[in-house]
This record gives sequence, structure tokens and C-alpha cells, in this order.
Amino acid sequence: MAATKGIDCAVPLTAEKARAMAAAGMKFVCRYLVPISMEWKRLTRAEAEVITAAGMQVVSVFQRGTNDAAGGAVNGIRDGKAALHEAKLVGQPVGTAIYFAVDFDAQPKDYAAIEAYLRAAAKELPGYSVGVYGSHSVLEEMAKRGACKHFWQTYAWSKGKLSKAANLYQYKNGQELAGHSVDYNDALGGEGWWNTNPPAVEKPVNKFDKESAEEVISILGSVWMASDNDPGVREATTMQRTLYVML
Repeated sequence: MAATKGIDCAVPLTAEKARAMAAAGMKFVCRYLVPISMEWKRLTRAEAEVITAAGMQVVSVFQRGTNDAAGGAVNGIRDGKAALHEAKLVGQPVGTAIYFAVDFDAQPKDYAAIEAYLRAAAKELPGYSVGVYGSHSVLEEMAKRGACKHFWQTYAWSKGKLSKAANLYQYKNGQELAGHSVDYNDALGGEGWWNTNPPAVEKPVNKFDKESAEEVISILGSVWMASDNDPGVREATTMQRTLYVML
């Protein structure tokens, strides 16, 4: 079975480019939740609607610099709060994922700080699921530690290995698609993506179909006829028929 294809990009998409990417077979777009000071790469509600209208899903990733995760819990608190603010602005549904970038060649000496960063960010994001973007070794270690729930691997620094924990895999950087600079990704399941479509509302199910209703009416009619010699039965049957009409 072929993997589901998608892209990530720093510069926001126009409606025309989103449609062109969807036509090229892309099913999702990874975009940045960042503070307004980084507006040039910032996901907006309008862009999320454009991506959805083109028939693609949105994957949210928070990233200020390349190695903020190395700053541990202090940075995690700061970035978690900022990510929550941005997620609410763009209307990202709760229950979906926000990935946090570890965009450097992290070493074992960095793992404790990265874990602390992710756990601190998660505490600031009630209702959302936290993920990590990073190398094979980062994903393997964070999965082993249970530091987050979603995993997006980059081929960079990964030495040709693919983590079994990966939900997304970024396999080629610096490409051009529809006149836009993109990186190519595969979706591997459990991505935590979202769109701006309203949630489906289940329609109430009628208690009786036509056949059942006709059967009940027939039974009530028989009881009604049999009640001619018993006023008590007639009164009870009248109440039953009234209740049935109200259903």
C-alpha cells in the first residue's frame, strides 16, 4: 500500500498553490504555529481554510529556532503557552496534535532537556496531543521515555534509519512544487492532523419505522375495539394512543 504523500513548507500557501499541490497528489500540509513576530511563516485561519478547501489535512508544528528544546522545561512552558494561543486563533480542534521541533543533531546529552521541554509544553496544552519532530535517535529516545504521543521523523541525522514510532516521515528537503519551496513527507498513520470542516452531527434516529408504526396502530386498534365493554381499558388505550402520536 502506497504511503500518503504530503509536504511541509515555511511560506504560507495561497488558494491556487494549495489546489495545485492537491492536484499533484498531496494529502496534507505541515505548517507552523509561531508567534506573530514570525508572521512570514505563520499559519492563519484563512490559510487553514484554503488547505481544507483543497481537500488536504493540516499538521501543526511549533518552532521558533532550531534548538529551543535544548533549553528544557523553561522553554517548554514558554512555547507551550504560545502554541496554545496560536492553536486557538486558527481554530485547531482539541484532540489533534501539535509537534515541537528538535531541528538539530541532538545527542544523548540533550535528551533529558528535550524530554523536559516536551513534558512542560504538554502541560500548557490541555486537550491537545503533543508530538516531536526530530531525528531517528530523538524519536526512539522520546518514545522510550513516553515524553509525547506523536512522532515526526526527518531523514536528516538519521543515518538511513526509520523509527517504528514515526507517524510522519520527512524524506526529502528543498524541493519545488507548484512554484513553492517544500519538503516531502509520508504519512504513516496516527498523524494527529486536522481540518476546518465543522464536525459531523449525528441525526436522531426515529424510534419507529413505517412498518413498526403500522403494527403498533393495528394493535392499538384491536385493543380499542375490545374495550367497548370495558371503559377502563378504553381510557388507558386513549392515553397510549395520545402518547404514540407525541413520539
